[in-house]
This record gives sequence, C-alpha cells and structure tokens, in this order.
Amino acid sequence: MELAQLDLNLLVVFQQLLRERRVSRVAVTLGLSQPAVSNALRRLRGLLDDELFLRTPAGMEPTPYAQQLAGPVAQALDTLRDALNVRASFDPSTSSRCFSLAMTDVGETYFLPVLMDALSQQAPGVTLRCVPVADATLRDDMAAGRVDLALGSLPQLQAGFFQQTLFRQRYVALMREGHPLAARGTVTAAAYRQAAHVRVVSTGTGHGQVEAALDRLGIARSVQLTLPHYVALGHVLGSTDLLATVPERFAERACAPFGLVARPLTLKLPGSTIAQLWHAHLHRDPGHQWLRGLVVRSFGTADAAATGTPGG
Repeated sequence: MELAQLDLNLLVVFQQLLRERRVSRVAVTLGLSQPAVSNALRRLRGLLDDELFLRTPAGMEPTPYAQQLAGPVAQALDTLRDALNVRASFDPSTSSRCFSLAMTDVGETYFLPVLMDALSQQAPGVTLRCVPVADATLRDDMAAGRVDLALGSLPQLQAGFFQQTLFRQRYVALMREGHPLAARGTVTAAAYRQAAHVRVVSTGTGHGQVEAALDRLGIARSVQLTLPHYVALGHVLGSTDLLATVPERFAERACAPFGLVARPLTLKLPGSTIAQLWHAHLHRDPGHQWLRGLVVRSFGTADAAATGTPGG
C-alpha cells in the first residue's frame, strides 16, 4: 500500500492497542470515544487486509501480522515524534551546534572575545562561524537558514527581520597616547579640521552616516589614508599622528593593545544603534533563543529592548 492512503493516527491507535489490549482503555488514554477507536481499527484492518487484533476473554490479542508490525511501527512513530519535537529543548552544556554569525570586523573585535569566553564556560561544544555583513546575499542567507544571527548597525536588514537593540554608542576620536591632541579633554571642531585623518569605509553598515554628517556640517578633513575595514587601524594609529573617528565600543577594545587613547568630539555627530537581527523562522527555536539571550546578557544595556520586534 502507499503511505498516502494511510492516516498516521491509525498507527497511533494501533500502537496503543498493543499496549492496552482493550478498546476502552485506549479510548481513555487517547482522549477518544470507544466508537472512534473501533472505527480506527476497522479502517486499519481494511487497509492492511488483516484482523490485527482478535477479541479474547483476556482482551484484544494481536495477530502474528500485528506482532510483526509492532517493532517497525513503534520505531517509525518514535522517529517521527523525535523529529517533530527536536526544537522542544536545547541544552547548551551538551550541544554541538554551530551557529553562523554575520558581523563586521569591528563587531568581531568587540563581540567575539566575550562570546568565546562565555561559550567555553557555558557551552563548550557549541561553535561559531563568522561571515561578513557586506555580502550581497546576506538577506537571502538568513532567510534560508545559512546565517543564524547578524550583529551590528545594519540598515539593510531593518525591514523584514526581527531585531533587538543591544546598545547605543557615540563616535570618538582615536589616536596614539603621544598624539598632540591626546592631552586635551575633547577634540574641538577646529582641532579636528587641522588633524590628519584615517577614514574607514565599512561597507554594508550604518557607519557611513558619519561621513554624511561631516558633509552636512561642512567639515573638510585632510584624509591621508582610506581603509576598507578596521583591521589595520590600531597598527596605523599607534605609529603615526593620524586620527580616526570610530565607534566608542571599538575604541574600548583597541586602546590597550595598541597604546591608543579615545577623546570625545565636540562635533554633533549621530551615534549608532547596535542590534542583533534574525529571521522569523528562527524566532522560536530554543537554541537560537538561548544564543540571543547570551548576547543580550553579555552586551545589552539597561535601555535595550526587552524582546525582539519585527522590522517594518
């Protein structure tokens, strides 16, 4: 017979009859009426062309064919039940799941040291794989489940994705400790104009708003170096008198390793909102919920959104 002809509920009744041996008990266990159980047995007998169960004083006794079916049916139902309940629980201490995260190199610098330390303590078998946010296929990859979570200021994902704000940050001036401007408490607009700058073009993120704001303010800079990312920035600033305008959280990570200092700007530049973003198909996945909880506990501030909301 073809599976399309079979109602799987009949197999549930069949398995329960093997256990209970009485129609009345099966009806109580499954929450059905006795006529419904009898009807299910009648239909199954017709489909399989076998009596399956014979009435005896001791109850419903399975036929040899029913006994032959008992093991395979139980195994098939258990496999199906496990598959349907696979997301019912997630134990980070025993999981070996690999999560794919999209972030910029700034994000890698800020998020990964904390996340990897947390995983080593809470989920030693869980692994991470990072991909760049600048990939043109990021939206499709997240929708298809190839990327689990994106972290950062990512305007291209704000529509159609769940998002949860983690923190808001300002932009600061980053320079070496011996820089002429390092002795000042703040960097004024005049000092900013006179300094030599490194400009970082971070494709696919919201950091381009700084360049737009500087243009609106009429601030002309002397840009001596333009970089596509932040990877080399610490090395460059540590050995020159160049200045870079960077997110405050990146500056926190870069100062100590490269002997740098960060100074506030008197310029009215927009800040950036850093969020975690995910596709709807993972919204209720227990493993993904655990990961999002770990991220918000590790990086979320008091004014961060309590729950993720769908983007408009």
